[in-house]
Amino acid sequence: MSNLAYHFGKGLYLNVTNRCTNACSFCIRNGHDTVGDSDVLWLTSEPTADELWNALLQELLPETEEIVFCGYGEPLMRYDVVLELCRRIRAHCTLPIRINTNGHGDLISGQSLAPQLRGLVDVVSISLNAPNAARYDEICAPVYSNAFDAVLAFAVSCKEFVPTVCFSVVDQPLTQDEIAACQEVSDRLGIPLRVRAFE
Repeated sequence: MSNLAYHFGKGLYLNVTNRCTNACSFCIRNGHDTVGDSDVLWLTSEPTADELWNALLQELLPETEEIVFCGYGEPLMRYDVVLELCRRIRAHCTLPIRINTNGHGDLISGQSLAPQLRGLVDVVSISLNAPNAARYDEICAPVYSNAFDAVLAFAVSCKEFVPTVCFSVVDQPLTQDEIAACQEVSDRLGIPLRVRAFE
């Protein structure tokens, strides 16, 4: 098993980078080195598009139901590689493609990424993580000062170009009242919210 492509449930996950623009207090990386059947997901160097593609082809199974960009970093740190791989996947098979992201793609790239996802990505799952900017900064320690508002704006823009957009929050360290407030944010934007258990 590789540390570039690994299986979790019925998904094939791609580990594009270990870099991230957040340092979330609840991040799985703080307590685990592996996920699913992966090798240690810490990379010694960032893989090329060809290396990731070869790993994907080697690990693609008949029972695979989706391909997910979600490793030990923010995949849109390397949005150009992600888009290139999406194009290759689309030319190779009809499996759904999902990107799990912190929603900083536009801040990272300096452009609106959502239009480039049209026809390539089926699902964008965005980590909302908090009900407001102050709490987001406390929990996630983003490198950007306007990160929370950018996450909301990215989510709204994705709705125009991607069939399914959803938010997620982890049930710790948020209180039940804060989770309810996250639900209100999601409802206001018309984006479903999934509450994940802290691991």
